[in-house]
Amino acid sequence: MSDPYETTEQHLDRLLRRALNSFDLPDRTVDRLGSALAHSSSLHSSHHSSVLHRETYRHTYLLTDGSALTLWELVHSGDRDARTPRRHELYDDEGDAHIAAARLAGSFADASAFADEGTRGDLEALTVLMSAPPAPTPRTYAPDNSADHARRVLRRAENGDRPGPEKALLLRSAFAHHITQVFGRQCRVDGQEAGFTLYEHAFLLLDGSETSLWEVEHTATPDGRHMCEVYEDENAARTAMESRTRIC
Repeated sequence: MSDPYETTEQHLDRLLRRALNSFDLPDRTVDRLGSALAHSSSLHSSHHSSVLHRETYRHTYLLTDGSALTLWELVHSGDRDARTPRRHELYDDEGDAHIAAARLAGSFADASAFADEGTRGDLEALTVLMSAPPAPTPRTYAPDNSADHARRVLRRAENGDRPGPEKALLLRSAFAHHITQVFGRQCRVDGQEAGFTLYEHAFLLLDGSETSLWEVEHTATPDGRHMCEVYEDENAARTAMESRTRIC
């Protein structure tokens, strides 16, 4: 993964150029990386199956002010064939990298379908989508650029009824957050495999109150591409998943 003769500047430039989502990194992160003096790379986790080849790398940079900054690189392809193009994604938040990896390995590409062809399978899919969530577990909030994390969650939302400016303004006071995968399943939509995952992004605000964003990630799109939708409450998110199954 790393060339021992590659300078830190060259290493960073290579990572940013090949990442499909490098434009989504916060400006502050990119600015800080400009002062990187040294770096270290290591394999953090991997997943290999007949339908997915995925690796997550941790790249840590020593900055001129003595602090360290970590980038999480997700590398994946449909199989282990060297001729298959490998896709690279970069995240400065471990939670975001975990979500992206779970989407690939757990909920979408490597999960078995739970519904059969026909109406019976569609009804089973709907039942699971609308089932009650598991009992909540105690949250452990992590203070880690939480306001910026909230901004990025809202920015990647593609639904027209996503939370508006009032919610975005409220989340500017977030100083800690916790991510929970509430639901994840594979089903058939219009005869094609589609994956659904529901996440709660819970935020602790400066006044001691809590608020959440509910993110639906799915591939129930005409071309099968990955799509993110964000809602203010869990019921709206589950209703959106139900509507995406297109069951009459």
